[in-house]
Amino acid sequence: DIGCYPITISRWIFGEEPSRVVAMLETDPEFGTDRLSSAMMEFPSGHSVFTCSTQLVPYQRMQFLGTEGRIELKIPFNAPNDRPCELLIDNGKDVLGSSITVETIPTSDQYTVQGDAFSKAIREGTEVPVPLEDAVANMAVIEALFRSAETRRWEIPRI
Repeated sequence: DIGCYPITISRWIFGEEPSRVVAMLETDPEFGTDRLSSAMMEFPSGHSVFTCSTQLVPYQRMQFLGTEGRIELKIPFNAPNDRPCELLIDNGKDVLGSSITVETIPTSDQYTVQGDAFSKAIREGTEVPVPLEDAVANMAVIEALFRSAETRRWEIPRI
């Protein structure tokens, strides 16, 4: 359920598809679904690593690390609709983070925003914000991660 989001964000940030992926999954014995997932994705210009779970403490963070700084987004996947979210920007000048600045993202209902954008595209006959091809490409990565968990090897996403 939640693992698709770090995959999507990684693909969006890099602006490219992963060349190979590897994963470890723990399956819920009652439901037969993955409840703990850890993955690495190798992109042509970098890599992404994430761990997510449906049955651990409800904590979400995305961090983007670069050679000259770091960006951290708090509660990136299901932002609360009753309070603002924060984006931390760290220029990386010291390990204590004394140079971190905080950008506040105003309160909004992301599902309403998403629905409104989709509705507008339909009414105006324009492109939808996220095309179907993106979902197909994301699913190719998800399937490769599941294959990797079975084979215990790096896998190549295939559309």
